This record gives sequence, C-alpha cells and structure tokens, in this order.
Amino acid sequence: MKYRRNEFDVINVVNTTDPRSVGREVRRIFLGLYGSEEAAGRIDQFFADVGNMYRGRYPGYRACDTWYHDLQHVLDVTLALARLMDGYERSRAAGHEELGEDLFLLGVVCALLHDSGYLRRHGDRRHANGAEYTLTHISRGSRLLREYLPWVGMPEHVAVAGQIIHFTGYEIPVDQIRIRDPRFRLLGCLLGTADIIAQMSDRCYLEKCRDRLYPEFVLGGVARRRLEDGREEVVFTSAEDLVIKTPAFSRGALRRLDAEFGALYRCAEASFGGYNPYLEELNRNVSFASLIAAKGDVRLLRRRPPGNVASDLFPTSLN
Repeated sequence: MKYRRNEFDVINVVNTTDPRSVGREVRRIFLGLYGSEEAAGRIDQFFADVGNMYRGRYPGYRACDTWYHDLQHVLDVTLALARLMDGYERSRAAGHEELGEDLFLLGVVCALLHDSGYLRRHGDRRHANGAEYTLTHISRGSRLLREYLPWVGMPEHVAVAGQIIHFTGYEIPVDQIRIRDPRFRLLGCLLGTADIIAQMSDRCYLEKCRDRLYPEFVLGGVARRRLEDGREEVVFTSAEDLVIKTPAFSRGALRRLDAEFGALYRCAEASFGGYNPYLEELNRNVSFASLIAAKGDVRLLRRRPPGNVASDLFPTSLN
C-alpha cells in the first residue's frame, strides 16, 4: 500500500474529511448489496445534510466546534459501519436474519448522527464549546435524531434510533440498553464496533488524543471528575498523560469489542478479502502508544491531523 495520507481511510482510498467521497463509497456498498438505485439516492441526502450540520449550514445549529469529535470522525465511523454491515450480510450464517436495506439506511443515519450531541444550537448561551456536553452528548444526539428521522421519511425508527446510538457511549451499560428486537441490537453492536475501530485505526489517532481529545476532556469534566463524596479525582494530569495511558484504555476497548459487541469487527474480513485493515492499523497504533509509554516521550508523535472547524476557531489547544 502506498504512503497513507492523514485524511484518508485505512486502505488509503476514501477521503474521510469529505462527505461526498465517503457518501459515494457507502452508496457503492449499498448498491452492491441491494441494487436499489432509488433507496441509494437517500444516502446522498444523509451525507449532504450532515456535512451542512457540521459546517454550520443546518437550520438551528452552530458549526461543530469540538476538536476530536469532528466531521472526519463521524464520516470515518460511518464508512467503517457500512463495511461491517456489508461483511455481515455477505458472511452471515444460515438462519441469521439479514439486515436488509431499511436497517442499512438506518445504520448510516445513526452513524452520521451518533455524535451530533456535541453540536450547539444557535441559542446556546450556557456553553462556550460543544465539548462541555461530553457526558450527555448521546442523549442530546438522540433528541436530534428524533427531529431528523421524520424529516427524511423514517419516523418509524425514531424511538429505536435513540437507543442504537447509546452503543457508542457509556451513559447506559450495553446490557441495559432497551432494545428487544435482535436485529436492532445487532445494528447497535455493529455501530459501537465501528466507533471504536474507526477512531483507533486513524493514522493520527495518538496525535488527536494528545492535541484534540484532551482539551475536550478538560471542558467536558472527564480529565478531572467530582466523586460522590465531594472529592476530586484527577484522571489525566495532562495531554501527555492521556497518551501514556492510551495502552490501558486500548485494552479496555478491545475487551469491549469482544465481550460486549460479540467480536463483530471480524465482519470486516468479508469486505476485504479475508484480512482486516482496521485491526492492523489499530494494533499498530496501540503498539506505538506502548512504545511512547515505555519511553515516556510524546515527542515521538509528529503527524499533523487534518484541519477542522475547531482548529480554525481555536488554534491553540488546552494543555
């Protein structure tokens, strides 16, 4: 594989900063599975709408101003989910229900909007940055989904979509998410899987953790948190500390992939001829994080993530 570009996906063919580029690939995957040109046309609308949302061109919402949870992240997750759904449909065992085009489309919408709870409304005077919603962003995203789905002709999925995106967060334990239909639960597990493998296989994952995720954790009350007895717990002392602790987080994420999401990352293999580029890149990042932790030297991180709205608005991160 040629030199992988920072704004491209794990196989270096799709520009994950461009909604049109990702939308074309997701559309191609959808047509390869179901062949419905009419239904595929809806995918174009989804990507156009989310591109407008994150760029501040959607009625009622400001542009995305979070450093880490940006447009590239949701596009990368959506592409990963489409590939997982493709792999599942092509490799599912006899007797296992298909997702079908309706759930595929729902999965695309949920992936595109799974972090929409970070977006601030125009009338928001209480918060200066979307990262301040970190601990409640899934619930906020559920409300935006309830507004959006009827607009695109999917009102029947309003209730379940709000539950599906909880598979990407920690507000509700996975085993307590209220979904009875096994197909929708499967879709949630596929989305939760895509969220993990997409971000952890990003070529600039570690740089983004240091320069973009840490500022969000500071504003969102994650770097330091208040315990029930009133004491303050320091989780990350600095951006460098977050990177050094990444290997430990990675082990937890990998356990989540297996234990809570049923190792559905293996579905990607059916889309890539038997190998899994997401796991390869993920493991490469984890190994490098372990090296950095062992040396205690984050100066080894030298890649420059693509710019986004937040990096233009706030050139200097909180360190």
